[in-house]
Amino acid sequence: MSTFVELLLNGVSMGSVYALIALGFVVIFKATEVVNFAHASLLLAGGYVTAVLHDDIGFWPALLVGIAGAALVGAAIEFLVMRRYRGHDHSVLAIATIGVDILLVTDLTRRIGTDVLAVGDPWGDAVLEIGPLTIAHTRIAAFLAAGLLITAFLLAFRYTSWGVAMRAAAENAETAALMGIRLGRVSLGAWAVAGGLAAVAALFLTVFPTPGLERATSLAALKAFPAAILGGLDSTTGALVGGLVVGITESLATGYQSDLTFLGRGLGELAPYLVMVAILLVRPAGLFGTKELARV
Repeated sequence: MSTFVELLLNGVSMGSVYALIALGFVVIFKATEVVNFAHASLLLAGGYVTAVLHDDIGFWPALLVGIAGAALVGAAIEFLVMRRYRGHDHSVLAIATIGVDILLVTDLTRRIGTDVLAVGDPWGDAVLEIGPLTIAHTRIAAFLAAGLLITAFLLAFRYTSWGVAMRAAAENAETAALMGIRLGRVSLGAWAVAGGLAAVAALFLTVFPTPGLERATSLAALKAFPAAILGGLDSTTGALVGGLVVGITESLATGYQSDLTFLGRGLGELAPYLVMVAILLVRPAGLFGTKELARV
């Protein structure tokens, strides 16, 4: 029983980190109706800046620079690439983000090489023992940080002028533009916010028990993609629920891998996608996604 509880707590912690990444997918989709396949590069960029600078300026300043750097990269992608294709089919824009991701990830992986970069976090390998349970301090910090950021985002999304503008643009972009809302600013802000959230997620994906930042770190964005899809790509609530579902599923499947050998190896990597497919078969729009009606 203690093993199950420990795996569940670790799953909730990692799920909250996946929720940060999934929230980035959702924010961009709500603002532009574009699926951002360049999210992996935003995550890797933020983590790389933090890892490179922490020895020179300290961990917390490096983290802030990493968050700002990832936000700037996101804003630059929107301003230099996405804005030039505005008005095109959304599938064209999605393909453009794939090209951007290939360019940025290739350059970043070239810089990282075969090294594993430490981010210099203050938690190290410290753990909290509660009876038979052992929980890493990094897992607790990840849960608290993700909860704080998600709460702050939801409050801003509901009560600030930027949040109101984004909700209006998501509801009806043409009407919002006619009412004086500048869609370019909304889109730019969405990409910047998504980049900042990805940088924070990169931190907690590269601390203990993970050895550090490496080339494969960007693949974590692929784990968060099922979270955004199964929760509903246009739902902030869905991103949170989807992240927790993916985190818990991955943790339990990995933890009980030895008891499920008949299903093959690598079940923990595959399980989130199986859950996503199962949910989409029942609810094609996701758990909290908006159903689209079309007259035939």
